[in-house]
Amino acid sequence: MSGDPSLVRGPLKGYHHETYVLAPPGGTRAVKFREPRAEILWFDRRCFRSEEELLTALRPHVSRVPDVVDVGGMPLQAFIEGRTLGELRRPGRRVPGSACEQILDLFGDLVRVTPDMLDVERRCEDDDRAEDGDSDGFLERLIVFVEERVYARNAPAFAGLFHALGLSDESFSRLRKHVLGLRRRGFCLLHADLHRENLILDPAGRLWAIDWELAMPGDPLYDLATHLYLMRYPADQERRIVAGWRRVVERCAPGASNGWEEDLPLLLDFKRAQSVFTDVIRVALSLREAGGFDRVALPDAAGRLRKILTAAAPPLGLTQVPSRARIAAALVRWHEDGRAAPGDHSLPAAPDVY
Repeated sequence: MSGDPSLVRGPLKGYHHETYVLAPPGGTRAVKFREPRAEILWFDRRCFRSEEELLTALRPHVSRVPDVVDVGGMPLQAFIEGRTLGELRRPGRRVPGSACEQILDLFGDLVRVTPDMLDVERRCEDDDRAEDGDSDGFLERLIVFVEERVYARNAPAFAGLFHALGLSDESFSRLRKHVLGLRRRGFCLLHADLHRENLILDPAGRLWAIDWELAMPGDPLYDLATHLYLMRYPADQERRIVAGWRRVVERCAPGASNGWEEDLPLLLDFKRAQSVFTDVIRVALSLREAGGFDRVALPDAAGRLRKILTAAAPPLGLTQVPSRARIAAALVRWHEDGRAAPGDHSLPAAPDVY
């Protein structure tokens, strides 16, 4: 496309994709193009078929999203020059106040975007969509996705490890009982992945939200819960973000924070439970290398899983979390069992439509 390899930068750092930037000659705006990384595991529900189509539809309503530029008949996202919040402040550290205010403004923009405002092709079928305001139904669909697409789908390769860690079909029954009874809140567009690497500050200090692949209509409080879970704000700053979010969304969409005091802890518990199933698989596979097993990394991996299991013990009904030594032994046993069994123990490809 460029005719000159020197005009292409990359690959850029990213988890899910291999991303390149094309800076055409003549001062034309730089754009990015990317391909999913084949070795990365995808455990997230997707709603819209085209991120570029969604961004085009969003542009009149949300100002902090990349433009979509036509390059040779292909819609490509404009590249945002700047640094991610993750580069500036790693998780657990304070986020600059000016960035926090802009994040709250973004939530205000999003809560104004109701599902009927976006004429964008969807992946999911009508019967897989909760009715507007049905927060319980919305969360149930997320639970079903984890249960079917993450846990059950990967049980042939990971059932022994799941069992050793206290995870089973019953975990989802306990989770449903734990989170049942969310209050009704009118649906809006959710980014659903607002973490530090998806928030960019440009040289002028303006904040931009990128990577809208997981966006979907849903309960606005779920977007806040996901953001808090991923950002890991210091406790006092998290309290200010929650108070600011409530103030902003009530101004932009009265009723959007209905029942937040009771429901935010439940949604955070769901995020903790969700991460157990994805992280058990990811951590286990990270230890398997070229047919061998990384015993040097094993203690840290076991410690990480124990921390994740401990955080999710209440919503999953875990009465006892295995010790670090027992988790390490379970990981070794999983590897040995997989090596002894015939066949391919890698994960199946992600389905095209969720």
